[in-house]
Amino acid sequence: MTFCLKPHPDTAPPITLPGIAVLVLLGCAEFLIAPAASAVNMANDPKGFQGIPWGTALSNLPDMTLVESTTRIKQFDLKQGPPRLGDIAVESLRLVSIDGKFARVVVRYQGTATHQSILKYLQAQFGPLDLTPGQIARGVLQQFTWSGPESDVNLTYDGHRDRGFIFIENRALVQKLDEGMAPDSDLAGATY
Repeated sequence: MTFCLKPHPDTAPPITLPGIAVLVLLGCAEFLIAPAASAVNMANDPKGFQGIPWGTALSNLPDMTLVESTTRIKQFDLKQGPPRLGDIAVESLRLVSIDGKFARVVVRYQGTATHQSILKYLQAQFGPLDLTPGQIARGVLQQFTWSGPESDVNLTYDGHRDRGFIFIENRALVQKLDEGMAPDSDLAGATY
């Protein structure tokens, strides 16, 4: 179907209905595509977590409890009591190894006040974020990343669910984790 919207006869080309839809979509794209993350270079690469260097065999450490295990990936909790990130109580803190090498820490937490405390803690540890209005998503989902030579710290906070997740990981070993979670052909495409 073709509509002809002409201010003067024979001066404007016909505008088709699909053409109008594309123009409307492109006009709205500015509002549909918003910055979803703030990323900065890490000021202080930890090269591990709480004094445990990347690549360490976690199963050899006495203060670890094995909680999940697959052929290549093993997950550990610290025996030290309630999980904490610095002085901040968190819901869980799990250390992950691939092929016997420490590769990642996964931290889960709840609450806006905890989120604000963790954000301050991570900025004090790894460097300030660019929190200029318009530089980060201030909506329901917020993402922050610090990247160093050996480590990445990724924080995602879902304001709707009031939950946050932090991945502190070794840049080289995390690629092996992705490979380790790939579907196994013997399991008909399922992971673990």
